Amino acid sequence: MLYIVATPIGNLEDITLRALRVLKEADLIAAEDTRHTRKLLTHYGIKTPLISYHAHNQKTRGPELIRRLQEGQNIALVSDAGTPGFSDPGADLAALAWDAGLKVEAVPGPAAGVAALSMSGFKGDVVFVGFLPAREGKRRELLGRLAKEERAVIIYESPRRLPATLEDIAAVMNNRRVLVVRELTKKFEEAWRGPVQEVAAQLAGQEIKGECTLVLSCPEGEPAREVDLPGGLIARAEATGLQGRQLTDLVASELKMPRRPVYQAYLALKAQGRLK
Repeated sequence: MLYIVATPIGNLEDITLRALRVLKEADLIAAEDTRHTRKLLTHYGIKTPLISYHAHNQKTRGPELIRRLQEGQNIALVSDAGTPGFSDPGADLAALAWDAGLKVEAVPGPAAGVAALSMSGFKGDVVFVGFLPAREGKRRELLGRLAKEERAVIIYESPRRLPATLEDIAAVMNNRRVLVVRELTKKFEEAWRGPVQEVAAQLAGQEIKGECTLVLSCPEGEPAREVDLPGGLIARAEATGLQGRQLTDLVASELKMPRRPVYQAYLALKAQGRLK
C-alpha cells in the first residue's frame, strides 16, 4: 500500500492520529526532505526508516519505491509541508502506483490552500493554481487568463515576488478581494484582507518573510477593467499640468493602485518623450 500522508504546514500539533499511526506502522517513509521530516518524527518518537523522494531523484527513486511496494512493503509518502501532490512530485509517484496495479490510500490533513480559504470568508466554487510562474511575462499572462475566471482562486507565492504579484493582480482583477497569509499556522503568522488594490498598496515595498498563500474572492460588482496607465497618466498630466511625484500620486490614488507601477509607467513615458 502507498499511503499519501498529510503532515503539518507549520505547527507540529496539526497532524491526525491516523497519520501518526501510519507513519509508525509503515515499513518506509518516502520524504521530500529527510532532514525536515526527521524533525517531525523525532518530535513524536517515530523511528520508521526514511528515504528521499524529490524532484531531483524521482526518475530513479520512483521505480525503486514501486518495486518495494510490489515486494509487499507499505510506504508512507510525505512532503515537506501539507498534502503531497501539490507543488511537489507526489502526484507522479501516486500515478506510478496506480499504473502498477498497487493500492493507493490518502491520509488527509493540512493543506495551506484549504486552510487559507477556510479563514478568508470568501464564498463560491474554487480553482487551485498553486505557484505562479517566476518569470514576469509568464506570470502576467497567466493572471490575465485568470482575470476571466468566475471562481475564487488559490495561489501560492514566494515572499520575494509577493509585492510585484499583488501589483499585477490589482491591474487586472480590480473587482476582487484578496486574503494574503504568510507563515500559516506558525508563530509569526500574519494576514491581510481587503480589496486587491488596497492590500497591494499596503504591502508595496514591505519586506515579507515566509511562504505566502493568497485567496482571491469571486468577481464582485463591476467587471474587471484593464488599467490603462499610459493613457491615464497622459490625460491627467494634460488636464492638471502636474508631473513627477505629484502626477504619480494623483493617478495611483484615482486608479486605486500601488504607486510603484504607476511611477514606472511615468518614467517609461518620460523616456519616450510623451511626458515632461
